[in-house]
Amino acid sequence: MAAPHPARNLRVALMAAATAAAMVGASYAAVPLYRLFCQVTGFGGTTQRAEAAPAAATDHRVSVRFDANTSGNLGWSFHAVQTAVTVKVGEQSMAYYKATNLSDQPVTGTAVFNVTPVQAGVYFNKLQCFCFTEQTLKPGESIEMPVSFFVDPDMLEDPDAAGIKEITLSYTFYPVDKPKAVSEAQAAASGSVAN
Repeated sequence: MAAPHPARNLRVALMAAATAAAMVGASYAAVPLYRLFCQVTGFGGTTQRAEAAPAAATDHRVSVRFDANTSGNLGWSFHAVQTAVTVKVGEQSMAYYKATNLSDQPVTGTAVFNVTPVQAGVYFNKLQCFCFTEQTLKPGESIEMPVSFFVDPDMLEDPDAAGIKEITLSYTFYPVDKPKAVSEAQAAASGSVAN
């Protein structure tokens, strides 16, 4: 029977460790890479982010509906202030959502969003949105949160999207898990500012 080769065993062990590390790295990179892919392509109804609306709007109009949902364990009431608006394609418009913390503790939430039909995602542009940052509400606190948007006129040139007459912008708020020490420090800071 041949004696084991320590150098070969060490090489196999290093290759296995490198493969495991690469897999862990790939799993962490998968979410941001998928998010970037969706934002660039509008895949799955992902909206776009823009710095400015077009200089001129078209005469073509679409109805934009607003949907609001929360994760069951968030402890917030969340709804659209206005359920729908009709806008010209290319025209900048604004809508508001309202959130209320129904719990007896400060709660931080983050909103995920999508647009249906999914073909409209690449043409639905947000200029300003509460979904760009986390939102923290004190117990019983209510806030109105704006979203400023426009529908890109290029949609009218896309044979798959040109016939769209109604777009639904949907948000779902989820709780953000904060480390206990950070949450207590934020609660203490909020209390000292309020007093």
